[in-house]
Amino acid sequence: MTIDRRTMLKTGAAGMGIAAAGPALAADPHADIRRAVEAGHPAAVERLREWIALPSIAAEDRGYPQGPDYMRRLALDAGFQSAEIVPSKGKPGVFATLDAGARKTLGIYFMYDVKQYDPKEWSSPPLEGRIVDKPGLGKVMVGRGAVNQKGPETVFLAALHAFKAAGRKLPVNLVLVAEGEEEIASPNFHEIVQSPRVAAALRKTIGVIIPTGWQNPATGAVTLALGAKGAMEFELTVSGEKWGRGPKGDIHSSEKARVDSPPWRLVAALSTLVSPDGNTVMIDGIQEKVAPLTPRQRELIAMTARATDEAVVKQQLGVTRWIDDMDWDASLIRLAQVPTVNIQGLVSGYTGPGGKTVLPGRATAKIEMRLVPDMTIEDTLKKLRAHLDKRGFQDVEINVSGGYGPTQTDEQSALIRAELATCERLGVPATLAPRLAGSWPGVIFTGPPLNLPAGQFGFGHGSGAHAPDEYFLIESSNPKVMGMKDATMGFVDFLYQVAATA
Repeated sequence: MTIDRRTMLKTGAAGMGIAAAGPALAADPHADIRRAVEAGHPAAVERLREWIALPSIAAEDRGYPQGPDYMRRLALDAGFQSAEIVPSKGKPGVFATLDAGARKTLGIYFMYDVKQYDPKEWSSPPLEGRIVDKPGLGKVMVGRGAVNQKGPETVFLAALHAFKAAGRKLPVNLVLVAEGEEEIASPNFHEIVQSPRVAAALRKTIGVIIPTGWQNPATGAVTLALGAKGAMEFELTVSGEKWGRGPKGDIHSSEKARVDSPPWRLVAALSTLVSPDGNTVMIDGIQEKVAPLTPRQRELIAMTARATDEAVVKQQLGVTRWIDDMDWDASLIRLAQVPTVNIQGLVSGYTGPGGKTVLPGRATAKIEMRLVPDMTIEDTLKKLRAHLDKRGFQDVEINVSGGYGPTQTDEQSALIRAELATCERLGVPATLAPRLAGSWPGVIFTGPPLNLPAGQFGFGHGSGAHAPDEYFLIESSNPKVMGMKDATMGFVDFLYQVAATA
């Protein structure tokens, strides 16, 4: 479903259109809130910079308890009447509520953690939050977490600050739940959401969104996803000690003539998981769990194909060909439909400069699998273990660090209709996608016992998640993409649309 820009092109006296010459979105009928957004913009930018300077990195056990403490303070400062830290077996979450006396309640999901980084790969310090000029976009803030997800989350908080500064009540009540382990596949988030008080509050919501800033710089369009693939992160390890063959520790490489190699055994085990080209999952029984795309999902993918530029996407990814030289439509179908096994890294022996003549006693592969309906973590893990055992790899250790299943939301839900209505009113082209190829723990909301609609929503732009020089757009010079102030007003409009949607 694609929404045209007719609203943007109208310039009626009611102020519901956008001038084609600039990046501003449709003038909001609540001028006092707009003035509050303008006045609060410097503070919002500084709020993002301060948040970037405080990383919480679960994989490194860094930034705790400072991360949840700061997240709680952000919620209270934005107007939530109650905000508390919720413990789990891992990193704690934050649960906050804002009662505006409204008829409807919206759920908000935040993550306060970020991915690891190597400062040597960045053009500016990753925790500095430096603002730089980016050709074709405008002024952006560079920093770890800038787009994933602190920038979009800061924009949402800026909308709440504007309501408060303008003396306006929100048109909806809010329930916020935040976690600090998203970047390690949310191993304990279910504990936080399923705690009685949190679950009871979420049951009152029409659904849950995670704020995003995904406008396409070339078109200004956004993609509204109706679901996402699940993820399972784990390590496969072969050791001489567990195997009973090969060395217990590193030995001289000349001994390879008579001693088995754990790294080669790991390579052999990995090779059974996929087809020879690495592109099809071959774990016994997995394909039986893959639900085919529905005709409507294929229709949505075809619409996305027509509304996007394959050449631009390839350029952004730094690739020239899709696997099997498939065409654009086929690549998008595969992106939504196919489960994957990906090797994130291989660790064994010596990896420093030059060579070192050792036969390693241990080898580990860091793996992630992307899951599609009707796959589950429990069933996938069971099948993986059985697959390896059947081929004589009983000694290969599987250490799961986190994961969750795929998620799906009905396009007729009130949440999705409010998202579409916001885009239509603001003249932002919108395409519905049946499923993101990436993952987030939305299934904890959409699955039992809550069974809520859930998805991503927001305006503005950023890029570089998990990569060096991650950035988020602050001041836009691109007439098709909103800067931070206009993206803030986009959330203001969205909250009113949620309140108005039947």
